[in-house]
Amino acid sequence: MADDQLVLEDNGAVFTLTINRADKLNALSPALVRDLLVMVRKVAASDARVLVLTGAGRAFSAGVDLKSVSSPEYTAESSRAFAADARAVIDLLETMPQATIAKVNGYCFTGGLEIALGCDFIMASDNSVFCDTHAKIGMRPKWGLSQRLPRRIGLQRAKEMSFTARRISAAEAVEIGLILRAVPAEQLDAEVASLAASIVANSADSVTAYKDLYGQVERVGLDEGLCYEATVTLELHDHATAKASSLLER
Repeated sequence: MADDQLVLEDNGAVFTLTINRADKLNALSPALVRDLLVMVRKVAASDARVLVLTGAGRAFSAGVDLKSVSSPEYTAESSRAFAADARAVIDLLETMPQATIAKVNGYCFTGGLEIALGCDFIMASDNSVFCDTHAKIGMRPKWGLSQRLPRRIGLQRAKEMSFTARRISAAEAVEIGLILRAVPAEQLDAEVASLAASIVANSADSVTAYKDLYGQVERVGLDEGLCYEATVTLELHDHATAKASSLLER
């Protein structure tokens, strides 16, 4: 593992994972994404409550490292493995018990955007820029953007972003619901820390249950989702009751 390309900080309840290729605008190579999956799995298995995912320098990520996928050694098999690893990272960000926050500090393009969309929240500096460049370079999305982007901003806006490869400012990204908030760059760390602290202040079981339940919104119909909610709520109630009884007996 290229440890210097990924930096994991353990701050107790809040972990921060930084893509550390600032000189390459945090471009995503197959090796980096494979290591990213290892790191995210490590956090998912920990007692952390929140994972903040960010990029060093002036980008969250400018997308796939095109040089790394243009060599003669990069085969169809390599392409399939790369896509599988990337999808696994994004799926895990969506489903892991921890709340996940993408802290975007500049460029967030294509593959970087796909990873950010896997997070529960996207917070950005007001100088950040978002773009889907697949059509510009003659590619199709392989990491789930065609499903996640329209669910986030609506089908028509998603088509406009993808068909035109137009750059979206942070202000517009807030307006269309792509991101939660945009703040001055010097305030981004504090805003993300405040959001993380607000999450940590609440019940871990409840937050994890909510994350699971809201995840069902995109995966099942209304009736099935309501039945699932009732089941999970009953399980959570039983757990909370047992916990309260244990405290009273002490």
